[in-house]
Amino acid sequence: MNAFEKYNITVAGNGKKTMLLAHGYGCDQVMWRFLSPAFQDEYRVVLFDHVGAGKSDLSQYSRQKYGTLNGYADDLLEIIDAVGGAPVVFVGHSVSAMVGVLAANKKPDYFSRLVLIGPSPCYINEGEYVGGFTRSDIDGLLQTLDSNHLGWSRAMAPIIMKNEDRPELASELAESFCRTDPRIARHFARVTFLSDNRADLPLLRVPSLVMQCSEDNIAPQAVGEFVHRQIAGSRYVFLKATGHCPHLSAPAETIQSIKEYLERP
Repeated sequence: MNAFEKYNITVAGNGKKTMLLAHGYGCDQVMWRFLSPAFQDEYRVVLFDHVGAGKSDLSQYSRQKYGTLNGYADDLLEIIDAVGGAPVVFVGHSVSAMVGVLAANKKPDYFSRLVLIGPSPCYINEGEYVGGFTRSDIDGLLQTLDSNHLGWSRAMAPIIMKNEDRPELASELAESFCRTDPRIARHFARVTFLSDNRADLPLLRVPSLVMQCSEDNIAPQAVGEFVHRQIAGSRYVFLKATGHCPHLSAPAETIQSIKEYLERP
């Protein structure tokens, strides 16, 4: 199948370099609409939908392939091949940040820089590691998602988004969750929230920026600091933006932080 149709790939901009933007759980490429135009003068900006999200080809979804984040990492490499953009600047949000790490470990020459927005290699507390959730927290979250997908979506969106003074942001996120096929949403949630990719971080050799949001209920500050410590030579920026989606809630700050990083030698 044509990769452009499979992943609903769109390309904008005339730059000589390529930037690949990867959306997080329950979202699609529309979530980058405030950020992508800022880079189109210098980059060819590539947007896509993960299989099972947005306008991707849902018939290509396989519970076996996407039973781990490695299936999504392989897709990233296929997308880069399809657009002929290697090495790319990769910008990944939330779970896609870790997907980018896995892909870069498989083929580091495909990536020039990684920008990791709200990354979490493991959501569950274990020993001295603080992931932000207990195992019972995650089990409860998944059980609620199984029993009431729409209710879960509307309850979780404000928690994820924060910015209570701008309820339209949480409403948009909730609607995005609700548009996702419930069966795929449930499976992807299990893969996401039960994953543990901590051991993959020290293997990364691609220059990386870790972007940590304030008051992030999904990837708290301790998680971002852990990711930064585990990736040799990485840079770390703590944003004033609150919540888990700064590209929606604070695009100007997010854009500025990315540009400042990419301008560094």
